[in-house]
Amino acid sequence: MPSRNKILYPAQLGLRNYGILQVHVVSISRAYPIENATVQIFRKEDLTRVIAILTTDISGRTTEVELITPPLEYSQEPTQYVPYAEYVIMVTADGFRPVFIDSAQVLPYVKSIQPVRMSPSTSEREAMQVIMVDANFLDGSYTPKVYEDEIKSLPDGEEPVVIPRFITVHDSIPSNITARNYTVEYVGFIKNVVSSMIYATWPQETIYANILVVLSFSLNRVYTNWYRRQGYDFDITSAAAFDNLWFYGRNIFTNISLAVDTIFNNYLSRPGIIQPILTQTCSGELAICPGMMSLWESKYLGDRGYRAIDILHYFYGNTLYINSSNEIIGVEVLWPGTDLSVGSSGEDIRYMQNQLSTISEVYRAIPLPEDDGTYGQATEAAVREFQEIFNLPATGIVNAATWYKINRVYGRITEA
Repeated sequence: MPSRNKILYPAQLGLRNYGILQVHVVSISRAYPIENATVQIFRKEDLTRVIAILTTDISGRTTEVELITPPLEYSQEPTQYVPYAEYVIMVTADGFRPVFIDSAQVLPYVKSIQPVRMSPSTSEREAMQVIMVDANFLDGSYTPKVYEDEIKSLPDGEEPVVIPRFITVHDSIPSNITARNYTVEYVGFIKNVVSSMIYATWPQETIYANILVVLSFSLNRVYTNWYRRQGYDFDITSAAAFDNLWFYGRNIFTNISLAVDTIFNNYLSRPGIIQPILTQTCSGELAICPGMMSLWESKYLGDRGYRAIDILHYFYGNTLYINSSNEIIGVEVLWPGTDLSVGSSGEDIRYMQNQLSTISEVYRAIPLPEDDGTYGQATEAAVREFQEIFNLPATGIVNAATWYKINRVYGRITEA
């Protein structure tokens, strides 16, 4: 574990803000919600006192809890203090192995979701699962990224870009053969990396720029089979010196989550090049990094009103452009291209209703939609509840983010 290059904010100074944390608890198999799980929250600096005891509802969610954080300004420019508060979480549920998370990072004025995946217990004395989450990239002492060529030589030519459903992450440097591989959802992986690399309190256009950079970098690794061509059995690593920072089981900030859901099938291209561009980054706090995007400078550009594409052009040049792929593994029917709402009809509606009906058998708070291919009041109510559970704006309207989120949740709960 790397050491921190900053210190935890001393709460006794009294200059504090608040952030929101909600815990979502599901089974590790098929991601079924776990009702009546007990969630205990502790301050990292004082594990002797429980500050909140929560119980999950029918959808596996706790109520939202407001937690003390350092001041907002500590995440707006480099300081000596870690800009987020750390909270330790312990989750227990009948029939499941206890989970201990050290720790969730809570930022001011931002809601975050702590996902918890629980395995069935095999004995009453089974040891708890311990999940360790280290410092954000900007306040940990991580080895800087070693620059690589942004376009890789491919011996077998280039095929169309396909968005994967899963990505296999090696939880260390590539040569560490003792480290574990995790196969996780591609979209969830991107949310995790961005939450680990930057602060969710930054300007939204900066967040979009950083998401696009992580999407393109990760997709390049998958597209070029970078590690697998070297004989490894994974797609990417969690090591910042080689790829981007990632932590199994960390909390995800909801503004980052929604942005990723909106643009998950995007990546960055250059004219005449099919493969996604390997867009690299550095913290930019203490050193210049040619050919890479400085994370802190991307924040300052966002402060000045730069759009995401302007930020990307600033660092990577004006030939870079945002591309997208509709070749998405696991998606049988693409979003029809226009928002679906009350009064819409057709086979697209029937397809979505069938998926929602199956989801509602597991997430019982979701009411049954109509099943006739017509978007009526029942379908609107089902969509709205789905959006509420899965951290989308609860509009009752199916846009691209909701369409593909329904597809992903359906895939999770029906997987063999």
